[in-house]
Amino acid sequence: MQGRTRVFLSAQQRHEAWRRRQQGHSITKIAEALHKTTSTIFNSLASTGGFEPALQHRSPRVLSLVEREEISRSLCQGLSLRQIAQQLHRHPSTVSREVRRHGGARQYRACEADKRAYRWARRPKPCRLGLHRALRQTVVGKLRCNWSPQQICHWLVRQHAEDDTMRVSHETIYKTLFVQSRGALKKQLLRHLRSKRPMRLPRSAARAHASKIVDALSIAERPAQVQDRAVPGHWEGDLIIGKRGTQIGTLVERHSRYVLLIKLERKDTQTVVEALTKQALKLPRELRKSLTWDRGGEMANHKQFSLATDVQVYFCDPHSPWQRGSNENTNGLLRQYFPKGTLLSAHSQAYLDKVARELNERPRETLDYRSPAEVFNECVASTG
Repeated sequence: MQGRTRVFLSAQQRHEAWRRRQQGHSITKIAEALHKTTSTIFNSLASTGGFEPALQHRSPRVLSLVEREEISRSLCQGLSLRQIAQQLHRHPSTVSREVRRHGGARQYRACEADKRAYRWARRPKPCRLGLHRALRQTVVGKLRCNWSPQQICHWLVRQHAEDDTMRVSHETIYKTLFVQSRGALKKQLLRHLRSKRPMRLPRSAARAHASKIVDALSIAERPAQVQDRAVPGHWEGDLIIGKRGTQIGTLVERHSRYVLLIKLERKDTQTVVEALTKQALKLPRELRKSLTWDRGGEMANHKQFSLATDVQVYFCDPHSPWQRGSNENTNGLLRQYFPKGTLLSAHSQAYLDKVARELNERPRETLDYRSPAEVFNECVASTG
């Protein structure tokens, strides 16, 4: 059975593919525009990890193809290297080295010499993580703890303020992971990123589903102190859904971004409200002020929850997930541990607590790279 012929893109097609990619076009749309298969476009973009390679430019000081052709013709005419150099207005040693490195006077061919010189001129800058072993080992350790490259970058600045060798940008970490030709980080570390993609892709917007809730207080009626996040004790909640209708309850405190995970056997409102009530009553009274939820039917018994916990529930507008920004962001982080399409009922409450603890100990940009646990513990101490 004959193998498939591999299709390559021309330089112009590659440029057009990257141009459309930067405009946000999907691989399918790019393939249609260039009359290529999606696999051809994907392989071309993924070969550099989703990063557009820098264009290679020739220095005006080096020999051009025209000059090399002149050298080749002059050699055939029997001219000396010094005579050829005079015609080209080049130093004789320049012509001598050119001919010697490309096979000598008998084997010199202009096109082959030009291609070979262009290929040899590629001198990629040494990768920073490849040069500094201690830095590389630190980055690998944090990636295996499921830290994001941006968290690692800013943590290094705080921990090694006086050591410039222990600094690396998050873009460098991403490029070293996705562009495997750099060779400093193993491809297996990609599974520790929140997304397991082979190259960087634009994110698609999530869709929110709305349900009608009786006597629901709109988020517009929520006090101003909730919006500015200055006062702790205001929470956002939601469910993350898995295979066969399994789910996990999530609560995120708006001030500290502290997360709590709740194991749920079913999605009916009675089960959800009872589980949320049990979890809320474990918190200090000063940290139980309000809860913002979406329009999901699991909170139809919100009055029962408010009566038991003295926590007022507010509901987002339909199709407006950004109104629970902290919770939406946290749910995205949790998908690293609980991918879509997996059976969430298989996880015990002890495991959920472990995941929450790991997430709460990660530094966050919005908290000036302090961890949610640090901020939340300060809030608890202030209530005591």
